[in-house]
Amino acid sequence: MTGENRRDFLKKAGLLAGGGAAAAAFPAAIRNALAIDANNATKSIKDVQHIVVLMQENRAFDHYFGTFPGVRGFADRFTVPHPADRTVFQQWNGSRYIMPYHLDQSKGNAQRVTGTPHGWSDTHSTWDQGRISNWTLYKEDQSMGYYTEAEIPFQRALASAFTLCDNYHCSVLSGTNPNRLFHMTGTNGPTGNGSALVLNDLYTTLMGPSSQGYDWTTYPERLQAAGVSWKVYQNMPDNGGLNVLVGFRQYRKASEGVGNSPLDGLPWWPWIEAMDKKQPLYKGAGNTMPDGGMLTALKRDVKNGKLPQVSWIIPESFYCEHPSSSSPIQGGWYMQRVLEILTSDPDTWSKTVFIVNFDENDGFFDHVPPPVVPSRNADGSLAGATTMKEADLSAEYFTHPAPADYHSQPAPDGQPYGPGPRVPCLVISPWSRGGWVASETFDHTSVLRFIEARFGVHEPNIAPYRRTVCGDLTSCFDFVTPNTAVPDLPTRTKIAVDALRMSQALRSQVAIPDEAAQAMPEVEARIRPSRPLPYELHVDSRPTVTGMQLVFRNTGRAAAVFHVFDQLHLDRVPRRYMVEAGKSLSATWDAVADHMAYDLWILGPNSYHRRVSGSIAVAGLKGRTNPKAILTYDRAGRNVVLTLTNTGITACRLSVTANAYESFSTTVDLAAGGRQALTRAVGIQGNWYDYTVALKGEETGFARRFAGRMETGQNGISDPAAVLAQIAAVD
Repeated sequence: MTGENRRDFLKKAGLLAGGGAAAAAFPAAIRNALAIDANNATKSIKDVQHIVVLMQENRAFDHYFGTFPGVRGFADRFTVPHPADRTVFQQWNGSRYIMPYHLDQSKGNAQRVTGTPHGWSDTHSTWDQGRISNWTLYKEDQSMGYYTEAEIPFQRALASAFTLCDNYHCSVLSGTNPNRLFHMTGTNGPTGNGSALVLNDLYTTLMGPSSQGYDWTTYPERLQAAGVSWKVYQNMPDNGGLNVLVGFRQYRKASEGVGNSPLDGLPWWPWIEAMDKKQPLYKGAGNTMPDGGMLTALKRDVKNGKLPQVSWIIPESFYCEHPSSSSPIQGGWYMQRVLEILTSDPDTWSKTVFIVNFDENDGFFDHVPPPVVPSRNADGSLAGATTMKEADLSAEYFTHPAPADYHSQPAPDGQPYGPGPRVPCLVISPWSRGGWVASETFDHTSVLRFIEARFGVHEPNIAPYRRTVCGDLTSCFDFVTPNTAVPDLPTRTKIAVDALRMSQALRSQVAIPDEAAQAMPEVEARIRPSRPLPYELHVDSRPTVTGMQLVFRNTGRAAAVFHVFDQLHLDRVPRRYMVEAGKSLSATWDAVADHMAYDLWILGPNSYHRRVSGSIAVAGLKGRTNPKAILTYDRAGRNVVLTLTNTGITACRLSVTANAYESFSTTVDLAAGGRQALTRAVGIQGNWYDYTVALKGEETGFARRFAGRMETGQNGISDPAAVLAQIAAVD
């Protein structure tokens, strides 16, 4: 396919995902409300007056969006390497490999698929220091199930209409409680009071004695002290352990001696307002809005112009999407209802950001390695490094004691806390419309940092590593010229979704395919508009007398984690290198035991990939030739530049081949000491590139692969490789 073909192709708006999510439409009132202009008085984040956060339960990114077009899902071309006979999408259960399979609600109970283990030990076993292995052995076979639009129409439609984050991770390699602690306090303990909380079942009762519980400062308290209005909308009797504030002594104290709220059917909002004046923290844990009253209260506040500046919604168990009590279809209805309420007043919605995320992945599969601090080798040394001071990493490892009144927590094992697997995060607002994908690295602390960015209330509990590696969500928005296109969205009634959930529960679980019948899921080949990213990463390779040295350089605006897998020794702990903006790190690999061969597979954010392979005995210091290849960016010209050099004593011939996006292959002859630069235009393919440089002839022990996206600071598109390949096949 020619460059002009590609240019025409990429300009066709109909091939961009998000151009119309479904045939059914939202009610006219919501469609009209979504169509109004965003509050654009200052053309900045200060135009946001309300932030509403709904955290749902126990779903992984691949589980919900693995087949969604234009995201890093099942079509990911650069994944964690596994032994040659399998990929990361083939997970061992002890007797066979299980691949992702469709939880098809037309064939069985997909809406009520059985949940899976999701605690500290089993999550670490599947993470496996970053190898992502044996998932079904520790998480059960159904953990590989995934949904399509048929099962989660509203969630998928929201992603097509607004912004979906495809590199948003839960905060802890564990379950509900510690992840929700990060979400509302910025920590699971170490930066709060020096204790770490790993299990899911601590202090989750509706309300306990104020002599027990967590004792560090929460983010709502900081908002209160700063004069920023806030509220937790919840139904206490149906809390489901989802509001971690009930486990804090100060919130328990605020609820003592205030009596009970009125019975159902009586006006309860005057009671809550009165309690708020007496005990401001009461509205964080003690306030209850029974019989669906949390949504009634939200509607009342929106109608009366009293929506707080920051709100957290704690869903009832029936609509929280947890596999044990809810279903995806019911969670979708709940999101729909909250959105209906928020958009019922156009002025309110024009100033509101609505964030929907998930506390953790249950045990459902996700294939992307989280940006965890370096693991430790058997001798206690770090498998990798960071440019940060070691003291700034102390809050990231399980070396802390349990709370004094908690005796069933496992002993500290030195394992990293997280971040954990990816979970869905939808950013819904007048400034994030248009079906965007945002691929910056985020975790639950990113939500607090977005609130920080808007209202200026600092959360000191967020550890230095999280602040450095995880963004603040601002890259999800266009506050200057927000997209005004509004796709149609499907709508369901509460009765319909509850009926579907109950009818599904009467059916058997969806059968796991026979091993011979397994196949990778089909992903629709469509491009999405993509937000700009702050990354500009480089990996330079240098042969040494005994092996290979890699130099990790970061010339971007944000820190990034390089995951390095030694493909000759996949049993070894993968190394991770976190490099802050403007800094670099170097590391060496000893190749003597491998007869001077090396094969290093490197992954970074947004499908950044480098492969460094070969043999020093052939192409290194002992050889007659010594080629080198580096890739640099010409952002102004929308080009990448491959610079090839030969510092050996004899001439060599290198091949340069495009692996995707274009049909290109050439050979370059370099004399001893020679140098040549190849410039390739990548703007017509959305600034994406993928090239392999290899030594030709008898000496074939040198290869370097360069793949990723050149960032320009401008909006772009998701990886078009699959779409371009499809069109090339037709041509």
